[in-house]
Amino acid sequence: MVVLAGCSATTLKHGHQFQETDLQQVQPGMTEDSVRMALGTPATTSALPGGNAYYYISSTTKQSAFFKEEEVDRKVVAVYFNPTGSVDKVANYGMRDGRVFDFVKNETPAHLRDKSFISRFFRGVGPKQKIVDD
Repeated sequence: MVVLAGCSATTLKHGHQFQETDLQQVQPGMTEDSVRMALGTPATTSALPGGNAYYYISSTTKQSAFFKEEEVDRKVVAVYFNPTGSVDKVANYGMRDGRVFDFVKNETPAHLRDKSFISRFFRGVGPKQKIVDD
């Protein structure tokens, strides 16, 4: 009898792991401090034309036996603030069919305010395809 338990894949999750109810706490008009209280400290922030943004990043990797760990999924929750410092919108970006997809609006964003910034978060994830339309 051969035991193959060591050959099964191990799944690891890194970063901010949010439930849908966590994201529903963030509503338009909330302050930056209120968002940090609800979701925690963001992985990174950005100053955008027309306001700031918080980015919460998570990834899922799998590893089988002695093979190299492989990232199989990445998510970015972006909280966009208007110039007065209150929440403008929330986006939950991930990959679908090799393209960045907003799971909040359930659509591929046609135009992102921070397109190049978001696309950098998804480099090297999934099949080698175009990340964001030009």
